[in-house]
Amino acid sequence: MKVVFKVLGYLFALLFFIGAALQYNDPDAILWVIIYTIAALVSVGFALNKIRYYLPMVIGVIAFINFLYLYPRNFQGFDLNDGDVVIVELGREAFGLLIISVVLLVFAFRLKRKL
Repeated sequence: MKVVFKVLGYLFALLFFIGAALQYNDPDAILWVIIYTIAALVSVGFALNKIRYYLPMVIGVIAFINFLYLYPRNFQGFDLNDGDVVIVELGREAFGLLIISVVLLVFAFRLKRKL
């Protein structure tokens, strides 16, 4: 099971780094590059077993709170052709935070369980 979580750590680190790289054309690119890079670095730390459980837990909770804050009241999907561009963009950003939150909280609970 250790190997599975180590691979998951590296896999999500790669995915979060790719997510950071894909923000180049976003109006608030710097913010999202920082967010995804932090998630990627925490994932690497998890894979290398170099972090304590509270780091991914705190960042995961912060990401979840921001998901709740950003989630549009009238979610219209992820396709720009399905609705208002601003609402769709907010939905995409919110669900990116939800993914970060779930991944980091799973890592935190795994680290806590190992103590």
